[in-house]
Amino acid sequence: MENQENQVPEVKNFLQSNTAKMIMVGFLTLVLLIPLFFVQDLIRERSQRKTQMVNEVTNLWGRDVQFYGPMLRIPYTSYEAYNVTNSKTGVTTIERRAVNNYAYFFPNELKNTSNIRKNDNLKRGIFNHVVFTADMNFKGNFTSPNFTKLGIAEENIQWEKAAVIVKTTNLKSIKSELKIQLNKDTFSFESQNSDKSEYSVLATNTFDYKALMNSDKIDFNFAISYNGSNSVKFIPIGKVTTVSIDSDWESPSFEGTFAASDTTKTINKKGFHADWKILDINRTFSQQYANVLPDLNDYLFGVKLIQTVDEYQQNERASKYGFLVIGLTFLIFFLIQSISKINIHIFQYSMIGLALIMFYTLLISITEHSTFSFAYTIAGASVITMITLYSISILKNKKFPMFIGIALSVLYSFIYVIIQMEDYALLVGSIGLFLILGAVMYFSRKIDWSK
Repeated sequence: MENQENQVPEVKNFLQSNTAKMIMVGFLTLVLLIPLFFVQDLIRERSQRKTQMVNEVTNLWGRDVQFYGPMLRIPYTSYEAYNVTNSKTGVTTIERRAVNNYAYFFPNELKNTSNIRKNDNLKRGIFNHVVFTADMNFKGNFTSPNFTKLGIAEENIQWEKAAVIVKTTNLKSIKSELKIQLNKDTFSFESQNSDKSEYSVLATNTFDYKALMNSDKIDFNFAISYNGSNSVKFIPIGKVTTVSIDSDWESPSFEGTFAASDTTKTINKKGFHADWKILDINRTFSQQYANVLPDLNDYLFGVKLIQTVDEYQQNERASKYGFLVIGLTFLIFFLIQSISKINIHIFQYSMIGLALIMFYTLLISITEHSTFSFAYTIAGASVITMITLYSISILKNKKFPMFIGIALSVLYSFIYVIIQMEDYALLVGSIGLFLILGAVMYFSRKIDWSK
């Protein structure tokens, strides 16, 4: 009885309880989001720097290639009426004056074959922007121009001043001599005054259309070589337009109003092949125009040569999983602490969290000098090794640190797989998080949370 009266009831310290430890670890996780945000800001800054370098390279090498042509241009005479008032008599008379205008005719057949070869040796500092060289060949024919649809009389047509013109972007990056063969005659293209649009105009010397015409048509054949970047697109002005593109680019994006043929399209690691065939009934514009050429950019089609995910996009996606990595790593340490009864100080949690943050700075810095996969492997192995060795000194054994090392390896591998995926990233991520939650519920089932 006396012993029972002298017993002092055990006072529970709230700061030593599992609840208090969970609160502190959770608060520390939120605090570590601050340096993680700084790392994400660094990634965006480096990405913007790369964009600036890319713009410098493309300005020097060549930008997007868009092609609108060839077109037959024939001048004609029209007459404008105007009033003339006699200053002495005050009588007004109507007179006419001749004005030269142009009629434009699109080809009956237009065939293009293009070969696009990437050039990945153009560097600015540590940045390597992929550009390309495009070799294009155009063939087809013009049939007899239909001036009747334009309401132009035969006697007003200046057949002897006909010319062939093309409109194209990226004029300064054309790397071949521009000559066109019309039937058996050859003509050179020369630059013309721009119409202040995004296109530059090239035109041949004038020729006599009727003298050159053979069997009511003129066959044409010419080639152009471009230095370019980003995309190659065409406007289907032929009554029948066929385009065939071959390239060693492994990640094309087919864009525009018209889709490439599914029966002949191939894409693999060696490159791609794509074909288009577009008829005049597939688009809503005419084959002839008077005075002004129409803006047909809504009918552009072709290929965009893209990098599916560049290194900065991959780094940014990896950093978005930073909160998950920190949270799960702290959860593993907390479960080990609760199961093994080993006390882990909040300072030690802080060191582990900062080591996890360092993974992303290592990743971005190494990526800029190598590939993302190599950088991810080196950064991941370095951080896992550091945390595993630190865990040995904290936990005073090797069993739990080995488990931590394996768990972090699996976690980083899981995140790497998600980053590389595009279509199935959400599905795989959801399944992975579900399995992680199941594992946490299993290992925490015997912990007495009331203490």
